[in-house]
Amino acid sequence: MALQPFYAATVLRLSLGVMYLAHGLLKLLVFTPAGTAGFFGSIGLPDFLGPVTMAVEIAAGLALILGIYSRWVALALIPVLAGSIFLVHGSSGWLFSSEGGGWEYPLFLIAASVAQFFLGDGAYALVKNKEGSGQLQPAS
Repeated sequence: MALQPFYAATVLRLSLGVMYLAHGLLKLLVFTPAGTAGFFGSIGLPDFLGPVTMAVEIAAGLALILGIYSRWVALALIPVLAGSIFLVHGSSGWLFSSEGGGWEYPLFLIAASVAQFFLGDGAYALVKNKEGSGQLQPAS
């Protein structure tokens, strides 16, 4: 039973990683970098932030899946999600199924990212945070 939170952190890390990777790849392969840049420009942001956001999501997703500084990667993604609420989804209402996508899903991902920050890397991480940083450790 002592390992359950440790492995729960791993499941959360992998789930967040897959989600961010898929979201970044959607921008790359479906919307294309040019289309993503155009969308960012259409909402009043500099065009270059579209491909930058796409690259951040792909890199962060891979880092989470591999377990590379997971706690800090999860924390660093929160401004991206907050931006998606305030600049894109916030005016569409609560439900993500609303036209334009509501803000419930990005807000949930913020909560999950905060939980990942507090839980730490979990099992099977390539680069773990330093011991004693409040991260869960398996019982001996």
